[in-house]
Amino acid sequence: MAEDAQTLAPASAPREEVYLGVARSASGKRWALRASDERLALALSQRFDLPEVAGRVLAARGVGLESAEGFLEPTLRRDLPDPFHLKDMDRAVERMVEALKRREKIAVFGDYDVDGATSSALLLRFFRAVGGDIEAYIPDRLTEGYGPNAAALEHLKRERGCALAITVDCGITAFGALDHAASIGLDMVVVDHHVAEPRLPKAVAVVNPNRLDDDSPHGAMAAVGVAFLLVVALNKRLREVGWYADGRAEPDLRQWLDIVALGTVCDVVPLTGVNRALVAQGLKVMAMRRSAGLRALSDVARVDQTPGTYHAGFLMGPRVNAGGRVGESDLGVRLLSTEDEALAADLARRLDAYNLERQEIERQCLEQALESVEAGDGLSEGLVYASAPGWHPGVIGIVAGRLKERYNRPACVVAVDDQGIGKGSGRSVEGVDLGAAVIAARQSDLLLNGGGHKMAAGFTVAAARQDEFRAFLAERILADVGPGGITPELRLDGALHVAGASVSLARALERLQPFGPGNAEPRFAFPNARVVQADVVGKDHVRAILSGGDGGRVKAIAFRCADQPLGEMILRARGGAPIHLAGRVRIDSWQGREDVQLMVDDAADPAAARG
Repeated sequence: MAEDAQTLAPASAPREEVYLGVARSASGKRWALRASDERLALALSQRFDLPEVAGRVLAARGVGLESAEGFLEPTLRRDLPDPFHLKDMDRAVERMVEALKRREKIAVFGDYDVDGATSSALLLRFFRAVGGDIEAYIPDRLTEGYGPNAAALEHLKRERGCALAITVDCGITAFGALDHAASIGLDMVVVDHHVAEPRLPKAVAVVNPNRLDDDSPHGAMAAVGVAFLLVVALNKRLREVGWYADGRAEPDLRQWLDIVALGTVCDVVPLTGVNRALVAQGLKVMAMRRSAGLRALSDVARVDQTPGTYHAGFLMGPRVNAGGRVGESDLGVRLLSTEDEALAADLARRLDAYNLERQEIERQCLEQALESVEAGDGLSEGLVYASAPGWHPGVIGIVAGRLKERYNRPACVVAVDDQGIGKGSGRSVEGVDLGAAVIAARQSDLLLNGGGHKMAAGFTVAAARQDEFRAFLAERILADVGPGGITPELRLDGALHVAGASVSLARALERLQPFGPGNAEPRFAFPNARVVQADVVGKDHVRAILSGGDGGRVKAIAFRCADQPLGEMILRARGGAPIHLAGRVRIDSWQGREDVQLMVDDAADPAAARG
């Protein structure tokens, strides 16, 4: 999961003035102050009993007096849309009701990432609860690749006896596979959220808010959110046809909001509107620890406090992903859909072990990718692109994310196999629709397969055509952002004295959660802070104690930066001249004690800023 730490805009676009004179920080960013209506900020802080700084944060995110209550207390009753507003939802529901009545066997075909695993687990849990006969199929990343394939659908029909298959978090561009399903009499329902094309796959129903002919305002939902709408619609229809009238218990759908929240957070969709409500309510359910699978997952991830988006996105999600990346692709679904305590504990331990293996594979791949890029191969004005034989396809998405963070531009990483076929993964930045660019490349016959959404994409490319594809992407990205290229900005919510970083402020800011894309965690500048102590902890984290001219002191930590300009600047500043720092104020709980800690995102030299 990545947070909305920066925005990127065309050089020609109007922007806020440089904040504190920082035109280029240690991490190469331009600091900008978020615009905020001061009168509105004061009114918000007074009406909702918030510190004035929290009122400014709300106002800077476009929250007004009328919408503030809903923002601070998001509810599904207010924010969940009518599921039947989505095209084909009625057709999907009717086919599923028919399958239940006929006692037909159903398959859910999911993606191997967290969004796919949670979507699949949600449907498994619902259909089991209402008496359905359902099983899950998750393709192997290495041998089958992403999305439905003809052989798998043939297996589900011929050997497993399935009459209906539901794809989740995939399927919207699986034209060949779904044509094959139709030819063998396997009914298909597609439940997806990825960017669609004018042509739709052959299916009984295609439920996707991003269909080009669907005017739904909820195109930013994760697949698990769309799957939850499907479950709400199906449950309503089952109630109407009397399914629960003969003694069957109607399930409480709210019990599964924890897995909906996990998938939504990990798919890095904007946490606004219905997504915000799903995550806010889902985290409350997660905190109750009712699900055996999520309880075991929390324990191996050492989540020892009330779970938030950080725990879901950075501790729990990577472990669910690990099975699909380097291990067994169905482990995540099995974990999230079981209530067997012993099985859940075993599956969680296996996923934790796979996650450690994934981290080592990722480290090696990242080192090699950085060496390639630093050697001058693959870095252009709007794109960083790394490719090599032998890389593990299961970690290239994570490595692409790391490259994006380091170089402040969209990144693609490609693992080439022995047959000269490259499996690629891309991660984008705000303002660049990478999914649309990849689809355009496929439509131009530069790719064998490919798709995605604004912030992430996957593709298959012949090694011999990589140079053409890379040039196509770079040209399209520059056309999107303008001739000046990408200008990274770190957007800040104001400046604080070191003494202002208090537990009470951190608690007040927690009321604005959940944080993520669309509702960035508040970030503040700490001008002219002095680094009293600083050292490297772990592999490459920098820990520090800061002091201010006001006499205050605060702990600080900057992650994964000891060998980068940010970490080097902090370490050089020990006992020396003050520096500007930027970061987030968080509670640090340890052995029953609460303190405050600054999570450092960036730094700048005040002398250089003045100059």
